Amino acid sequence: MALRPSADPASYRAAPLTYPEVGGTASESMPSAGYHHVRESRPLGRGVELFDEAARRLLRWDMHRGAGLAVRATAVEAEPDAIVVLGLGPIRIPCRVVDVIDRVDRVDGIDDRTDARRERGFAYGTLPGHPERGEERFVVRYDERTGAVSAHIRAFSTAGNAVVALGGPLNRLVQRVATRRYLDALVTTESRP
Repeated sequence: MALRPSADPASYRAAPLTYPEVGGTASESMPSAGYHHVRESRPLGRGVELFDEAARRLLRWDMHRGAGLAVRATAVEAEPDAIVVLGLGPIRIPCRVVDVIDRVDRVDGIDDRTDARRERGFAYGTLPGHPERGEERFVVRYDERTGAVSAHIRAFSTAGNAVVALGGPLNRLVQRVATRRYLDALVTTESRP
């Protein structure tokens, strides 16, 4: 790859992921050897309409735009194998969607009721040129019993090259700020108290 990664997502179609544990964010017990972990969540409000809107914003890359990133993608909405190149000034951040989540989990509730938890979102993994190696999962969750809507981010990562590795604790700070900005971007006017 060039010194400065391409901003054209199509140029990464044949590029391999830069980590072996593809799908690792699907499990609570993410890969641990050499990786830093992120597990963050935030309540967004209540109601199925809010859930639908937050899921739409997430899947259409609006969360990333709202966090201040430029977005160039091979698909309007996150879908398996879609490539997205995020940009922050001169920094290019290429990723491939490795999972799309659209699930309803049924659980036995009290009083012989069946409650459901709905989840929508996606996970992407790093491609060559990304400053880090690893995977990040973004999910919006709706609890039918309580009406609560929440956003969840789970990730594992390590430095993608020697220059980034020199950043040490600064890298973790950047990741914390990015995670907070992602969650902030999913909070809509309707979900603010």
